[in-house]
Amino acid sequence: MNTSVSRAVPAGLIILCGCAIATIGFGPRSAMGFFQQPIISANGWGRDVFSFALALQNLLWGVGQPFMGAIADRFGTLKVLCVGALLYAAGLATMTVATDPLTLNLSAGVLIGFGLAGSSFNLVLAAFSKLLPPEKRAMAFGAGTAAGSFGQFLFSPIGVGLIRDYGWQNALLIFAAITLLILPFALAVATTPNTKPAAGAQSAAESQSIMQALTQAFGHRSYVLLVLGFFTCGFQLAFITVHLPSYFKDIGIPPEVGGWTLALVGVFNIAGSLSAGWLSNRMPKRWILAIIYTARSVVTLGLLASIPFAAVPVSVFGLTSIGTLPLTVGVVAALSFGALTGLLWLSTVPPTAALVSLMFGPRYMAMLYGFAFFSHQVGGFLGVLLGGILFEKTGSYDIVWWLSIALGLASALINLPIIERAAPGRWQIQAAT
Repeated sequence: MNTSVSRAVPAGLIILCGCAIATIGFGPRSAMGFFQQPIISANGWGRDVFSFALALQNLLWGVGQPFMGAIADRFGTLKVLCVGALLYAAGLATMTVATDPLTLNLSAGVLIGFGLAGSSFNLVLAAFSKLLPPEKRAMAFGAGTAAGSFGQFLFSPIGVGLIRDYGWQNALLIFAAITLLILPFALAVATTPNTKPAAGAQSAAESQSIMQALTQAFGHRSYVLLVLGFFTCGFQLAFITVHLPSYFKDIGIPPEVGGWTLALVGVFNIAGSLSAGWLSNRMPKRWILAIIYTARSVVTLGLLASIPFAAVPVSVFGLTSIGTLPLTVGVVAALSFGALTGLLWLSTVPPTAALVSLMFGPRYMAMLYGFAFFSHQVGGFLGVLLGGILFEKTGSYDIVWWLSIALGLASALINLPIIERAAPGRWQIQAAT
């Protein structure tokens, strides 16, 4: 049975509104690193305090994702997106009055973490798997992921500008108001709740319970490998998002370059995510993932190799400055890192989501992809937390950078044995729907 919902909403509008949700949901979260310096300066904290709150956010986003996914699978996407957007906005607003670590943990950590679980692009991708025909799903996964990247491209420089012109508290309040725009867009990606069919009318796929779906998934070696490999993606992305601006400041690269770098990550990931979605229909997805993880390690190694020469002036295509900013090896390396990392940033998501859909079908897509994303966010939690703790202890981020390189190479190897076909078992019919 095809689980796509038969509705009057055109596929193009579904994709457009889903992409708008992904852009808004990913935007403020991706700009959190720019709030670190003003918040810790205002309160006299170390970076470890802010890092713990953001690490908690990543962890709770991951913890909440399978549950939000299961609720969306059972009761429909609309309700979950609306609750998530409200929690997200409340967390951003409450950060403005966080004058102690506990309040910061509750706002930036708990409220935003669970808010993201209920309003991020992960639920959009799951809705695409239910609302769109199979031949459009992989490309839609790429478009939804690219839209999240566009949110990073858009909100990173906006965040820098708002903090500079209006102060960090007002910047957070503006972000909170923008987040509420998710509510009207959610109407277009609303899915029909999973209701129990009449007696005798159930197919094998329809009769599968949540526990049976989880037993099948975690008993399937390829799914477990996919989940383990996704850990590295979260570790790398969260560490860079939160700590890269401070890292650049520490090594003498001007603060605005950090904003430009994260903006480049966002804009280049539009191309990377769309390409990954397109390639997912044309080559083995495990190869795509292995190439991405290996390339990330190589790009990071290139950045570290350039740092000893960061202050050396250079000329690029005859340019010796950008406006009033002199071009140095550090500036060029930072911007190159942003562009190359952007191509690899969220490009892991389309093949990962496509593999989950291929293995188990769309019925429990939100929940099963949610568990893969939980692994991603455990990685994010450790990336952010270790960044803050090790910096306070050693005065450097070097250990975390090298750990990121090692994890990238390990994940490349982990993804290679994945078998790309429907998971064997009683409910295998799902993957063909």
